[in-house]
Amino acid sequence: MIVRDVSFSYRRNHEVLHGVNIEFTPGRTALLGPNGAGKSTLFALCSGVTVPQSGKITLGTVEASSRTLRRRVGFMSQAVRPMPGLTVREQVTYCGWLRGLSVREASVKAERVIEDVDLMEKADERSSQISGGQLRRVGLAQVLVGQPEVLLLDEPTAGLDPSQRMRFREVLERIPDDRVTVVSTHQVDDLANGYDRVIVLFAGRVVFDGTPHEFLDLAPEDSQHRAEAAYLRLVTGE
Repeated sequence: MIVRDVSFSYRRNHEVLHGVNIEFTPGRTALLGPNGAGKSTLFALCSGVTVPQSGKITLGTVEASSRTLRRRVGFMSQAVRPMPGLTVREQVTYCGWLRGLSVREASVKAERVIEDVDLMEKADERSSQISGGQLRRVGLAQVLVGQPEVLLLDEPTAGLDPSQRMRFREVLERIPDDRVTVVSTHQVDDLANGYDRVIVLFAGRVVFDGTPHEFLDLAPEDSQHRAEAAYLRLVTGE
């Protein structure tokens, strides 16, 4: 997926994204940036929820319409909600059907992704009765069931306790490396082990794009918290 010269504003004279250029490649990418940097807006554009006001988004070599993006890109928003009355299995199956799978196909693939996200023991429980961390994994299963080419996960570990975050990261690491997976996050403590690439957005512009080691090298040599120091240097100049 290529984002080329994309700009977007919600109101006049307040541009959220300014001529952003990014090529998302296979592997796991961490998308960092403070609140208001444009991360959620970028995900909305890349998933076909919103249309760029200038620039374009391509899949392969062809500019992608909103309809194409909605079909080929899986987007997990920050708010994962249980569907009233449905079990985990039924909710994931239903989401597969919404993605265009037959009921039988959706049912078979739902079993597979529920196992992938380590929720088989909760498959027959109502999604409204499981924990917040488990519900986040249901959200990931909902995205995976449609077998999208690109996965966009918006703050998937926000609000989770340390053990839940660790469990969720373990699930993310099972996603094949040939899949494009982009995770918007404020968690910078595990970049070197969990990701192949780091992109930092600040004030609607890309201010860093490189490997986790290149990112960490931005921190002072004597820094005890290198990831935090590197991040602050990019967004505050300190």
